[in-house]
Amino acid sequence: MGKRDNRVAYMNPIAMARWRGPTQSAGPTIQDYLNRPRPTWEEVKKQLENKKKGSKALAEFEEKMNENWKKELEESREKLLSGNESSSKKRERKKKKKKKSSRSSSSSSSSSDSSSSSSDSEDEEKKQGKKRKKKKNRSHKSSQSSTYESESESKEYVKKKKKSQDETEKEKDVRSLSKKRKKTYPEDKPLSSESSSESDYKEEVQAKKKRRCEEQEKAMEKAKKKKKKQHKKHSKKKKKKSGSSHKSE
Repeated sequence: MGKRDNRVAYMNPIAMARWRGPTQSAGPTIQDYLNRPRPTWEEVKKQLENKKKGSKALAEFEEKMNENWKKELEESREKLLSGNESSSKKRERKKKKKKKSSRSSSSSSSSSDSSSSSSDSEDEEKKQGKKRKKKKNRSHKSSQSSTYESESESKEYVKKKKKSQDETEKEKDVRSLSKKRKKTYPEDKPLSSESSSESDYKEEVQAKKKRRCEEQEKAMEKAKKKKKKQHKKHSKKKKKKSGSSHKSE
């Protein structure tokens, strides 16, 4: 079985365009735009003069609008002036009425002031008595709260002192014990606490090294597995290609 011929002939696009000839454009060309009809210099001057003069109809319309606007302004001014005058008259009337009412009330209030002054003095005395009682109660409460706070602060201070004394005594006992041990065993190794701390540190270092080694081994195993899979895939592709080539022959 031979291979099928899938080749296609190459066509030069420039040669094909020349063979087809000029394209038919739908719109106007550049030459049509350049050859368009244009006005002469005299016609342009006339158009500019007409623009400067303006139209007579527009000028007449503007004059009418100005006249109407002036009339409206005069009417609104008259209305405002008449309204201000009426409001000023109303205010004057109200002031006069107030003055009359105040005069009549002053005569009646003079008789009632004597009776109300006695009642007012009694009310003021009662209010002052209530205020004094409230002040006494407040001062008593504030003194009680201050004494309670001072007692609580003194108790806390005593507790802190006791704690500090206990801590200092414990430190002294520990130091005395360490001195006695050094005197009795001068040539021996350091205390058990120091040795235990060193042994713990060594154990931690060893555990970290073991973890790192295990992680590296896991990473190596994963990389080997990936390589094996890739190798298998590659071998399968090769077998398929070789089988297809034998069939074509």
